[in-house]
Amino acid sequence: MLYLQKQIDDAYEYARQWLGQGAPASYIPELSKANPNHLSVCITDLTGHTLASGDSDVRFTIQSIAKVIILITAIAQRGYDAVFSKVGMEPTGDPFNSIIRLETMRNRRPLNPMINAGAISVTACIPGGSPEERFGYILENARLLTGDGALDYDRKVYQSESRTGDTNRAMAYMMRSSGVIEGNVEEHLDTYFKACSILASCRQISRIAAVLANNGVCPDTGRQLVDPLSVKVVRSLMCTCGMYDESGRYAIHVGVPSKSGVGGGILGVVPGRMGIGVFCPALDEKGNSLCGIKAMEYLSEKLELSIF
Repeated sequence: MLYLQKQIDDAYEYARQWLGQGAPASYIPELSKANPNHLSVCITDLTGHTLASGDSDVRFTIQSIAKVIILITAIAQRGYDAVFSKVGMEPTGDPFNSIIRLETMRNRRPLNPMINAGAISVTACIPGGSPEERFGYILENARLLTGDGALDYDRKVYQSESRTGDTNRAMAYMMRSSGVIEGNVEEHLDTYFKACSILASCRQISRIAAVLANNGVCPDTGRQLVDPLSVKVVRSLMCTCGMYDESGRYAIHVGVPSKSGVGGGILGVVPGRMGIGVFCPALDEKGNSLCGIKAMEYLSEKLELSIF
C-alpha cells in the first residue's frame, strides 16, 4: 500500500506540471466556472480500499462518464439486442459532438454509445413513463456503483446544459426523423442532461471503475452490480471509443480502458487489478482532461497497467 500511495502521489506531482494549461469547458456556461487548478488522482483496489492524492473529495459533474452508466442501465432494462439495434460499436475519429456521421451513414445510427449522439440514442432505449422515472434508473445505478445513496445531480449545470444544448437537440431530432429514436425527444434529452450533471468525486469515480475492473462485482459487498456481458461491452467500447478522437493515441500511451468527461474526470479500468479516477477541469483541444491524461500516462508506465 505504501508503494502504491507513493506512485499516486508521484503521479499527482507529475501532472501538476501542466496546471495552467488547457481550460474548463466553455460551451456549457456553468462548467466554465470550475477551478482549473483542482487536481486529484485516486485508485480503488479490488478489496474496496481507496488511495488518493490531491482534491479527491471535490465533487464535479461527471458529464460523458455518465455514458458508461447510461449504457449499463439501458442494457439492464432493455437487453443487449434492443440497445444495439439503435447504436453501433465502431469508433468515429470525429469529435464527441459531431453531427456529420448521422447524415452520411446509411442506416443513420450513431456509431457508438460513447459519443453524444450514441448516448442520446441509448438513453431513449431506457423505458419509463416520464423523464423522472428514466433518470431514476440511471441515478439508482450511479448510487449503487459509487456506494453513495445520496448521490444527486447539479441543478445549475443541468439547466445550463439544457439551455445551450442545441447541437444535441439537432442530433436527437435528426435521429427521430430517421426512426432511430422514438417518443418525445425533449424528454429523452432531459434525461440525458440530468445524467451528465450527476455530481461525484474522484474517489467515487475510482470506485465505479473498480466495480468494472472486478467483472461487475462490488469490491466491498461481493454483490454483482453489473452483469458480465455489460462489463465486457463497456470495457471494450471504452478502449476503442472512450477518449473520443484521442482514443487511438491514448490506447498506445496509456492502454487502459477509460472514459472521459468534459467536467474534467477520467474513469480508468484495469481489469482484474484496480479502478482509477483522475480529475482536473482544464481540458485539451479534444475535450479530455489535460492533467488527467498526464496522470494516467504516469501511472500506466510506473505500474505497468497497459492491457496491451
